[in-house]
Amino acid sequence: MAGITHSVTNQAPPLVQYDVFGSDRALVEAVERHLAPEVRDDGLAELSALGHTAGSAQVQEWGVLANENPPRLRTHDRYGRRIDEVEFHPAWHRLLGKGVSAGLTAAWGRPGGHVRRAAAFLMWTQVEAGNGCPLSMTHASVPALRTDPALAAEWEPRLTSVIYDRALRPPGQKPGALFGMGMTEKQGGSDVRANTTAARPLAEDGTYALTGHKWFCSAPMSDAFLVLAQAPGGLTCFLVPRVLEDGSRNVFLLQRLKDKLGNRSNASAEVEFDGTWARRVGEEGQGVRTIIGMVAATRLDCALGSAGLMRQAVAQAVHHCAYREAFGGKLADKPLMRNVLADLALESEAATTLAVRLAAAYDDGGEQERALLRIAVPAAKYWVTKRCAPVAVEAAECLGGNGYVEESGMPRLVRESPLNSIWEGAGNVQALDVLRALRREPAALDAYLREVGKARGADHRLDAAIKDLLTDLADLEGVEGRARRLTERLALVLQGSLLVRHAPPEVADAFCAGRLGGDAGSAFGTLPYTLDLASVVERARPLS
Repeated sequence: MAGITHSVTNQAPPLVQYDVFGSDRALVEAVERHLAPEVRDDGLAELSALGHTAGSAQVQEWGVLANENPPRLRTHDRYGRRIDEVEFHPAWHRLLGKGVSAGLTAAWGRPGGHVRRAAAFLMWTQVEAGNGCPLSMTHASVPALRTDPALAAEWEPRLTSVIYDRALRPPGQKPGALFGMGMTEKQGGSDVRANTTAARPLAEDGTYALTGHKWFCSAPMSDAFLVLAQAPGGLTCFLVPRVLEDGSRNVFLLQRLKDKLGNRSNASAEVEFDGTWARRVGEEGQGVRTIIGMVAATRLDCALGSAGLMRQAVAQAVHHCAYREAFGGKLADKPLMRNVLADLALESEAATTLAVRLAAAYDDGGEQERALLRIAVPAAKYWVTKRCAPVAVEAAECLGGNGYVEESGMPRLVRESPLNSIWEGAGNVQALDVLRALRREPAALDAYLREVGKARGADHRLDAAIKDLLTDLADLEGVEGRARRLTERLALVLQGSLLVRHAPPEVADAFCAGRLGGDAGSAFGTLPYTLDLASVVERARPLS
């Protein structure tokens, strides 16, 4: 007879069967704040439904399965014919289908679409971040295609469709389509002007044959791709369909899939072009200008994705500590652990508040809001994505040894956490882009200062931080060496301004003390103990 050695006690229940949206108070309040009254009720109901879906046991299991069963490359069929296909686990297709049907590619054509999509994207990232890549690129392709009205008329209805069709067939036969992109090459990386892929004009106006390679091609089984190549007139943007209208496969040679640190469920490929048919998007020589709208949208998605990862990490940490007992009480009630959890919660809420605010600027579409995006998007992309990895690691530590075990889900968050900082231009690229906006676009700085100025006089630490920032901005000579520090300050001051105006007093007070007032150390959990940290932690707690 087997003996019973112990009973399992003092373990937190799984965080499952809960509303990922409704339990995130910072996200709910941001959506309520930025959605117009006439669409608010519908938007909240739609997001609550997706929140329950994202928190369900079934969908969480899909996320686990998609991560544990990464895509496989099949270059040839059994007869030796080149097919260049990627096989995905069924869970991947289920997640991607849910994401499409939830409107994660449909922001551009509906009222409040960007705020609603931003909240949904932030939530869906928490299930499994890998499928966010094709959703993001499909969404972000729309502004690039709008530089060519004929292409936009043809493709935009497919890209903004809520129908997921995984079949590889002519795009004209599909009710919905997904886009990928290929920008970087081996010799250039972020320096896309060093691209060597050549585009040779064909007889039909606007069509070309591409020869060359792409070192990183995201979501290689998409229906079409935006690609940069050197045309006779210079670096140009092209649309490369996966399948041609006659049903034949375009020349799209998949050399291998990247073996990545995280983001394992998503495929990233090395691609060769050899006479590949392409359609020009925009004018020759204007490739960077054409693609910049797509880049800005995907950079905002980087911030949203990192905000989602941070939110899930913090939710898991607070949930665990609310149940786990040690040294005579709940972990969450211990002053030192409470300090750590509150510090993590501040980072998560600040990221969410900033990212949704920038999504609202897209919905507004006014001149000043567009100017704000020019400086705030790269600053947010730089800072929010940089904070994701330390938050994920600290949150895993809150679970102790349990957080180092795969079944907890925390290692997956830790592996994913550096990605958004690297993708779409790493930290230095973002900081230099901020400098470019400061030097060339006075309206961008003016819009930024107007935004942060709305909170002036509400907190002395924020006022002092704005004053110090203005001193930094007064001298842009030789600023490149301190561009990261300047970009960090821009992001922190903007976050502080938003929280002072919109967050509960205890959250704004703690943020200004720890991030702007110099009253905290370098590690999480070093906030002044006199703050109302218990309220900050309780606000971040997910209720299952």
